[in-house]
Amino acid sequence: GAAQLTPRERQVLALAAHGRTSTAIGAQMHLSPKTVDTYRHRAMAKLGLDSIPAAVRWAIREGLMTLDDD
Repeated sequence: GAAQLTPRERQVLALAAHGRTSTAIGAQMHLSPKTVDTYRHRAMAKLGLDSIPAAVRWAIREGLMTLDDD
């Protein structure tokens, strides 16, 4: 579960689930888009997620977003 993610991986995956681009996440977190992609891929691999919709479902289950979030 989420416990195996680093705080950065968790934050990147939550922002990606909210529809943010790697460029936007990178600007917010002061990281390059390539670094954001690395965190996102690593987090998704650890959780066995194969798509952003799967990441959205994970984020909802983890309480990181609701169906009302944009």
